[in-house]
Amino acid sequence: MTASNPIRTRIAPSPTGAPHIGTAYIALFNYAFTKRMGGQFILRIEDTDQTRYTRESENAILEALRWMRLAWDEGPDVGGPFGPYRQSERFAMYRDHGLRLVEAGHAYPCFCTGARLVKLREEQVKTKANPGYDGHCESIPPEEARRRVAAGELHVVRMKIPADGECVFRDRIRGEIKIAWTGVDRQVLLKSDGYPTYHLANVVDDHLMGITHVLRGEEWISSTPKHVLLYKYFGWEAPEFAHLPLLRNPDKSKLSKRKNPTGILYYRDAGYLPEALNNYLGLMAYSMPDGREIFSFDELAATFDLDRVSLGGPVFDLQKLANFNGQYLRRMDVRALADRATSWKLNPSLWQRILPLVQPRINTFSELVPMTAYFFADQLHYPPAALITGDIDGLRTARLLKIAQWEIEKTAAWTSEVIKAIFIGMAEKETLKLKTLLMPFFVAITGAPVSLPLFESMEILGKDMVLRRLQYALEALAGQGFTIKGKELKQLEAVYEAACAASKTFITS
Repeated sequence: MTASNPIRTRIAPSPTGAPHIGTAYIALFNYAFTKRMGGQFILRIEDTDQTRYTRESENAILEALRWMRLAWDEGPDVGGPFGPYRQSERFAMYRDHGLRLVEAGHAYPCFCTGARLVKLREEQVKTKANPGYDGHCESIPPEEARRRVAAGELHVVRMKIPADGECVFRDRIRGEIKIAWTGVDRQVLLKSDGYPTYHLANVVDDHLMGITHVLRGEEWISSTPKHVLLYKYFGWEAPEFAHLPLLRNPDKSKLSKRKNPTGILYYRDAGYLPEALNNYLGLMAYSMPDGREIFSFDELAATFDLDRVSLGGPVFDLQKLANFNGQYLRRMDVRALADRATSWKLNPSLWQRILPLVQPRINTFSELVPMTAYFFADQLHYPPAALITGDIDGLRTARLLKIAQWEIEKTAAWTSEVIKAIFIGMAEKETLKLKTLLMPFFVAITGAPVSLPLFESMEILGKDMVLRRLQYALEALAGQGFTIKGKELKQLEAVYEAACAASKTFITS
């Protein structure tokens, strides 16, 4: 690219949950590539899903990426010449562009009801046909469609897809990719409430923000034909695409929170160094020209070349990450190590949150460290039998731990009051006394059946660490033969969600 058309990349997370380690991985490669090429790196918040958006999640994304030391040149917090950088503040642009496509004949209003779409899906399953919208409204004459829209009839806007042939595009890493148009669905671009879907907003924003290279995960390959077609419909030049390989669990399955901690802030709270995590993530799909495994971010950026990106399924192994982190810690000057430990958790701000819980319970300072050690740990060590009480057997305990994970994952705010409400609700649905319900959770979260106040402890530990401790407890129970997985787990989740929706009692035993 020339100086007048510099390299511009972006990371565009959706603030609908805890910031994911996969976001950091994709951001790292965008950042390294951009810095190598002397371009600009943009952070855009894709918050079109207003039903799941939370400001807490957006703040957590900013906090997590800052901790990873991935600084952006433009974004919602620093501004820039192509703002706003939150999609929720750009809705008029998307509607205008969606209607432009309709007027140009590249999209059309679809008036199909939810009931018709459900029936269509049922028929496709019955006949084993390819699932997807059948284009029923595409044949409506434009004049009739305009009349029905003007009359206020509920509708969405769908894009037209070629009936045959292939979409051919070049991936900067994978080379030429061909996908048959028959396998591409007629994507909704504007929903019935006027909100854009991801695909329209993504393409409009990338063009208007001057994005030249889109580096993202390989799960977006199947969506790229829609994006290529939208660029063609608008008469715009498409950016270069590069699809990075997905992070994998050690068993080669897609990285998931059920098998690995996926929250970026968990790694901060567990005592990992951001430079060690960046180093390890860099190795997931890249190798240095000289074969080094230990390198700084500046060294990665100075040599970064998309031609060196590996397409093998990168395995995200916690033990290897821990070993990397250990190498970084051992290389530190002792004074620097002390400073980093202090900034991690051994600081006055954290102690000022912990001490009010401890103060009524200690007689000497020597009791302080044993009583609060679980605040500074990752995995706690306790006999698995301690999780099982006389009133709740092992299998029911596993089910309760899993339900608590689901409930915690759904909540946005994280205060002791919110946490208490979660467990009161669980106790009511389980027809258990709150004290009885909490017994295994005291062990899972603090390592002991009696400890400092549980809800306040969970608030201080943070949502990501609490979820990880519940997972450790589930793994401990699984080692004793108390486990739920596969169809049983899916059935439990479906029945529990149905009971919650109907506000019914749900007993896991």
